[in-house]
Amino acid sequence: MTDLNTPLPSLADRARIVSEAEGSTIVGVHFLRQTPVFVLGEEALLFAPAEKRTRVVAHDGGILVSAADQSRIVTGGDDGKLVATDRDGKTEIIATDERKRWIDQVALGPDGAVAWSTGKIARVRTAKGEIREHQAASTVGGLAFFPKGFRVAVAHYNGVTLWFPNAAGAKPEMLEWKGSHLGVTLSPDGRFLVTMMQEPTLHGWRLVDAKHMRMSGYSARVRSLSWSHDGGLLATSGSEQLILWPFDGKDGPMGKQPTMYAQSPARCTRVACHPKQPVCAAGFADGTVLMVRLEDGALIMAREADGQPVSALAWDQGGQVLAFGTEQGDARVLTL
Repeated sequence: MTDLNTPLPSLADRARIVSEAEGSTIVGVHFLRQTPVFVLGEEALLFAPAEKRTRVVAHDGGILVSAADQSRIVTGGDDGKLVATDRDGKTEIIATDERKRWIDQVALGPDGAVAWSTGKIARVRTAKGEIREHQAASTVGGLAFFPKGFRVAVAHYNGVTLWFPNAAGAKPEMLEWKGSHLGVTLSPDGRFLVTMMQEPTLHGWRLVDAKHMRMSGYSARVRSLSWSHDGGLLATSGSEQLILWPFDGKDGPMGKQPTMYAQSPARCTRVACHPKQPVCAAGFADGTVLMVRLEDGALIMAREADGQPVSALAWDQGGQVLAFGTEQGDARVLTL
């Protein structure tokens, strides 16, 4: 196993500095075509093309969550607004909560569909602009669209509800497991569903028969997940190394051990798998960003430790550019 006790090849000095510890936490980063866009914790998005950076105000307060496709970034805020920002920096309010409750979950689906939540209420805006609504058993902890079909996974206390927004009379399916489920993801082939728990563990289901999968061994709550380019591995944060669970067989990780790379003195905080190659970027609580080759664990340094916890990581669509940001507002872009 390669670790951080030996000198690593480094590309850190090639990273373009967008902002240096300006104080506003970076809560997300996305690419609109080739342009990296950093989501700030307060009010705004920071567009960071090579030639000039632009600050676009999207909310009247804190930005709590974001999701993106190639044409827009959708953000939810503590102002009760759901806002779409396009490549040109134009903002559009998609929805406003009538009681100005926080919008703290959002997911993008097929044909421009958007899902979001306020408290126990999950809503979907279809491609035609129609609004569908589902009341969960408790506060919504996570949302994810299925890779096929128009179906949404709604995570909440004691499990996940599988909801067909266009089937008004159909009773949603329930996957039960005690505890708080605070995030949800589906494998790219749609065979497995995994949630992040309040405890330092993941829970999953094989959807064909609802068989349970429990993935434990973390030192802290898992807050970041990313599927490998072929869907065979799930990269996770939450420990002092990058942990990868196998999902390439019919049983997923059941009865198997994870692969662990990039042993570190600091906890892994963010993960982002390369869109085309067996590589994963991993950010750590000490500010380190590593590129990890998933075949053998070989490491390349993308950002050196400086005590700023990494809070955002993303690749561009072609896998040629990696963007990363920290809790203190340090934003950088590395072109390979």
